[in-house]
Amino acid sequence: VLPQVMFPQAVVKVVKMDLTATVKNIGYVKGSGDEVAQNLGGVGFNVVSFDAKDLAVMDLSIFETIMVGIRAYNHEPSMKNGNNILIEYVKNGGNVIVQYNTSRGIDKGAIGPYPFQLSRNRVTKEEAKPTFLAPKHPLLNTPNKLTEEDFDNWVQERGLYFSNTWDANYEPLLSMHDKGETPKKGSLLVTNYGKGKFIFTELSFFRELPAGVPGAYRLFANLILPLIHL
Repeated sequence: VLPQVMFPQAVVKVVKMDLTATVKNIGYVKGSGDEVAQNLGGVGFNVVSFDAKDLAVMDLSIFETIMVGIRAYNHEPSMKNGNNILIEYVKNGGNVIVQYNTSRGIDKGAIGPYPFQLSRNRVTKEEAKPTFLAPKHPLLNTPNKLTEEDFDNWVQERGLYFSNTWDANYEPLLSMHDKGETPKKGSLLVTNYGKGKFIFTELSFFRELPAGVPGAYRLFANLILPLIHL
């Protein structure tokens, strides 16, 4: 009897999205492994990925925005000094977005220009209703005006390891919670610093972008925009 090889039918997922983006040049500090840089490149952004140790020798002024990959502060020793470099970049007018890190081994004040504390708070239900704490904030309106529909069809979760305490200079933009739990407001924090802007988010973009969730792309495009003094 000869073996017979069966090939399953090829399937490609195509997602139509209404996405407006005005920023092109993005620096991406590699974390412990995610596909966010590739996903952004796939929708037209010019993303340059580099190791955390290269922050000290690169000309960061060529980037309109710098993003930090997931768990970089957990696993990259260079981020201890790298955080100071990024803060200086923000002070001079840059835009920095730090993504998901776990609370393990990260002290209050280790990330960003002002201190905040990570917790084990999370929202595991992907359909958990979001509340816009500052509905007129530019990050929720420019260039994409966000609505609750942008949080439809998220996968696996909303986010995890939310911040539970933060310096008064930070503004929380979203609140959400699982059924029977108290509202969690630490998934997306933003602050002005010097001439620039710093954003910390524990929303699970590293899951939503590879899954092709349109609303996640629209929100991420807003965060990337270097609006000064929001």
